[in-house]
Amino acid sequence: MYAYSKQVRFHEQTRRYSIVALKDGWEVKEERDSEVVRSSHYQDWHRVERARQSFTIKLQELKANGWEVES
Repeated sequence: MYAYSKQVRFHEQTRRYSIVALKDGWEVKEERDSEVVRSSHYQDWHRVERARQSFTIKLQELKANGWEVES
């Protein structure tokens, strides 16, 4: 189950940011097009929250540069 999921697009480029709740923690993932550039597994919610804050900052920067939020 997704705890967080955002996707942005600029022309043919896509970036996805997601946090998935697992039985033993959370998977935090950043993707660029079809490539996973970051995948981490956390059991500490505070680390997950910092990752989400990082995603929020990245999304704000991308939107300021013309990227469009899709989800």
